[in-house]
Amino acid sequence: MNWKSLNYLLKVSANKALSVIILLSLPFLSLAQLSPGDLAQPHSHLEGLSNCTECHDLGKKVSSDKCLKCHTSLNDRIKANKGFHVSSEVKGKECIKCHSDHHGKKFEIIRFDKENFDHNLTGYILEGAHKNKKCADCHKKDFITNDDIKKKDYTFLGLNDKCLTCHEDEHQNTLSSDCITCHTFEKFKPASKFDHNKSKFILKGKHKEVDCSKCHTKIQKAGKEFTQFKGIKFQNCTSCHKDVHNNKFGNDCAKCHNENSFHQIAGLSGFNHSKTNFPLTGKHINLDCKKCHTNKLTDPIKHNQCLDCHKDYHEGQFIKNNVRTDCKECHTTKTFVGSSYTIELHNKTNFKLEGAHMATPCFVCHKKTDKWNFRIKGDKCTDCHDNTHKNHISEKYYPEENCTACHTNTHWSKIKFDHNTTKFKLLGAHKKANCTDCHFKKDENGIKIQKFKTLKTTCVECHTDKHAGQFDEMGNTDCLRCHTNNNWKIDKFDHNKTKFPLDGKHKDVACAKCHKHKTIGQTRVIEYKLKSYKCESCH
Repeated sequence: MNWKSLNYLLKVSANKALSVIILLSLPFLSLAQLSPGDLAQPHSHLEGLSNCTECHDLGKKVSSDKCLKCHTSLNDRIKANKGFHVSSEVKGKECIKCHSDHHGKKFEIIRFDKENFDHNLTGYILEGAHKNKKCADCHKKDFITNDDIKKKDYTFLGLNDKCLTCHEDEHQNTLSSDCITCHTFEKFKPASKFDHNKSKFILKGKHKEVDCSKCHTKIQKAGKEFTQFKGIKFQNCTSCHKDVHNNKFGNDCAKCHNENSFHQIAGLSGFNHSKTNFPLTGKHINLDCKKCHTNKLTDPIKHNQCLDCHKDYHEGQFIKNNVRTDCKECHTTKTFVGSSYTIELHNKTNFKLEGAHMATPCFVCHKKTDKWNFRIKGDKCTDCHDNTHKNHISEKYYPEENCTACHTNTHWSKIKFDHNTTKFKLLGAHKKANCTDCHFKKDENGIKIQKFKTLKTTCVECHTDKHAGQFDEMGNTDCLRCHTNNNWKIDKFDHNKTKFPLDGKHKDVACAKCHKHKTIGQTRVIEYKLKSYKCESCH
């Protein structure tokens, strides 16, 4: 027989002996009862004389040890020095002092003033909104995690001090279960104890003013509305902000911007303007940013044409069909002085550069005054050049004052005029003569004048009459009767056609024997028209 069996037999024997003693004593009891009263409902399973020693020691009161032997959950808390039963209010007291029984089935063994109960004695201090809660709001089976305790009909045990014991996990197990690190007992929202600066993303500048919901948006998770706090990308600004530069400058916005404002630009010394739509070249490289960005550096600036920033020096001269020609067609960003406008571009205008015009500096035509002028009216030579001929040439040979009728673009002295179209065809030595020899003469005052349509075609108009009018007939001396256009030799003169034909010995006589020098007026000439042809005039 083992010890447990022996203990059981002794226990049964003791209960039977107690029953015998009670039965033998019945005649001596007057109005006495076998039991003080019915046990309360939780202890009702212990009714009967055979169960008295479950709670009582023979000859003694109720044993607290036996109470705790049955109420193991409470015993474990006391041993762990937890809960109300280890407080100064209860510690050292017998269980029977507070939890007496045999007062009837409906008697509440657990009874206390719930309204004035000091919950702080339990080790769980009620703070904030918890102070206004009723006991039943927290002490209910739904929140008990221990299955054995949950089976009890009425208990204040089985709860732990974790928030999620009573409250639903709004974060769905994505954050720590220690809610008190962020929230207070006053209210869950806002999470006033949360310090964003202790997170991986410290709030600076304008981020401090942003509403949480702007970054921590609500999504659907596990069939419920869920605010996401963990797993939000923040390594780059573009994780939240739109990249207005379309990744031209990379994703490190902090190189230029800061958290105070996107419009406050820093670190401009290292800014690469070449990655924008307007690379800096020439004079633009050393220009102060504020010269162009007069307000905010991020404000859009028109930059498609030079005139978006620069004043139109030419005052609209290059507007064609309501469209402005951009300065870069003639100038560079190195300097406005000088021009990159080419002859090829000029030849696309209404005035092509040819001949000497190709070597003519721009200012000769386009800067007649202090101001450049590129809208030159007219396309005739006389629009730029002095009309030296004015009204000296007839319209027939100088139509609409078109100089190209005689001259070329190569050089003014090269004449292409066909003189044979006039009344005076150029023959002999005349072909080699310079135009100015005939058409430009000095007057009596020594001033050079020109003659074209007023110039007579007689020889003496240009040549000196060395015969002093001896051969003048009706105011005209026809030199061609004796001379040719090739030279002044008398190749055409025939003495036999004169009034004194040469015959006999006269044929061999030298001209000077008969035609001697004489002075006519103030001119010393050879006399050809003799007054008499008689023999005695010479012999």
